[in-house]
Parts: sequence; structure tokens; C-alpha cells
Amino acid sequence: MTLSVTAPSDATHQMADAWRRQTSLRRLYTAIGVGLLIVALGSTMWFADEANAGHFFDRLPHLLDFLSWLVPKDWNDVWRAMFDIASPHDTGTQEFNFPLGRAYVWGSFYVPEYFELMLTTLNVALVSTFIGFVFAVPFSFIAARNLTPHPVLRLIVKRFMELLRAFPEIVIAGLFAAIVSIGPIAAIIAIGLHSIGALGKLFYEINENIDMRAEEGLRAVGANWFERVRFAGLPQVLPNFMSYTLLRIEINVRVSTIMGAVGGGGIGEELKLSISRGFGAKTIALVLLLFTTIFIVDQFSAWLRRKLVGEQAFMMSA
Repeated sequence: MTLSVTAPSDATHQMADAWRRQTSLRRLYTAIGVGLLIVALGSTMWFADEANAGHFFDRLPHLLDFLSWLVPKDWNDVWRAMFDIASPHDTGTQEFNFPLGRAYVWGSFYVPEYFELMLTTLNVALVSTFIGFVFAVPFSFIAARNLTPHPVLRLIVKRFMELLRAFPEIVIAGLFAAIVSIGPIAAIIAIGLHSIGALGKLFYEINENIDMRAEEGLRAVGANWFERVRFAGLPQVLPNFMSYTLLRIEINVRVSTIMGAVGGGGIGEELKLSISRGFGAKTIALVLLLFTTIFIVDQFSAWLRRKLVGEQAFMMSA
């Protein structure tokens, strides 16, 4: 029995050569692109260093010097600062005036100052997320291509939500601070408006992927637009709506902290002041409380999302 081996055809050789040339050309373009990026980055950093009066590269070895300012003399002062307990190192300065921040509720029972500020930050995040959810849900159904046949109305709502999320929260807060003064109200308005735009986009993308058979059935029996949205669209998308809303709460907790640092109230403002004054014990106490709170919020929202959407959705995404 004779085995015959078919030699590769000329077409196969040509395809292999073309593939090698294309691969070599891609590698060359990639190398050129990376080289240009490195040159541009180096030139930009050099220009910034020359333009900076402090000379960035000269001061680079001292980048972490500020950490030495924040190391407390007594690490027990971290817990005293967190729970407003008097410090034996108190000399009458603001660095150790821990008991002065107590928020007395009843008699001798009090809420520590930093816990009260953290609650303010959480309230800003929750209220602004609620505002975003309430307005984003109807806007998302109007913006969905499969649920709103009128193109002009759909275009107006989409552009409006794009406008809301186009500006950073700090810019919006600065605008409203001139109207309602600096404080949590301006932060709530700013984060709430941005949440409307962000959640609205996520929601209408979910709406455009729903099963339309239920909507067609309701349309066939004469249901109006509100009834079709309420009984055909909303039950399908509500778990995903809640999942994205919980994710937005996590984001807004971080944003509300940043807003506090620029005058939006809450723990962010106190953290900024503590760092700028070099109060080590207070700064570490605030960072620990903030980290613990964000970790708890993240874990709780992740657990709740799994309950709403189901474990199977997370397994499929993984």
C-alpha cells in the first residue's frame, strides 16, 4: 500500500507569506506607536518639570515625606480620635481636641463626630442615588428605541441625559453652591443630576434588549403606552435596574467623599482639613473609618445584587 503526500499548493505558500508580511508590518507599527508614545510622554514630563517652579523631578525623592508627618506619636490616639475619647497628650490645640466633636443624643450618650460625618456622607450618596433612580427610570423607557417610536422625543431625552453626565459633579456643585451655598444640598443636587444621566444610559440600554412579545400582546388588546411599560417592560428589567442602582450607590459614596473635600460637607471636608494641618491621629482615624464604611457598603450591595439578579447571572459573567 502506497501513501501519497500532497505537496502544499502555491496558493497556500502565498497565503502564508502574506500572513507573515502582515504580522511583521503590525509589529513594526506597534513598535513605532509605542516609541512615539514614550517620546511624547517624556517630552511632556520634561516640559512640565521645566514649567514647574518646584521642579518635579528634583522633588521626586521627597514624594512620600508627608507620611512622616502623619505618623502619630501614640497609636492609641487613633482610636481616641475615632470615638471622641480624651487624649493624655491634649495640650489645648486642635490636634488632640477629640471630645469637642461629640454629638450628644440623650444625656451622656453621644455619637462620635466622625461617625456623624460619615452618616452625612452616606445620606448624600443615598439621597442623590434615589433622585437619580426616580428620574432615570421614566427617561430610560422614553429613550429606548423599541418602546418609544417617536424619534424626536427619544432624541431630546437622550441628549438631555448626555448633558447631565457630561459635566463632573464638582463643576455642577460649584454652580449650585453659588445658589444654595456650600454644603450637602449642593452636593446632593450635583451627584443626583449626574446619577440621572449615568443611570438613564444604563437603563435604556437594558430596555432595548427586553423580550417584546409581552409588549406586543398588550398592544394587541389595546393597552396604552404606560400600561405596556408597567406590565410588559418594567417586570423584565427591574432586577437589573436595582443591580445598577446598588452599584451607583457604591460610586456615589466615593464621590460624596470627594465632594465633601471641596465644601460639600461630610467626612471629606474633615479629612482634607486634617491632612492639610498634619494631624496624624485624626487623619488615620478618618481613613480607617472611610475604608471600613466603603468596604461594608461594597460587600452589602454585592450580596444584595446577587439576591436580586441571581447567582446564575454572576456565574455566566465570570
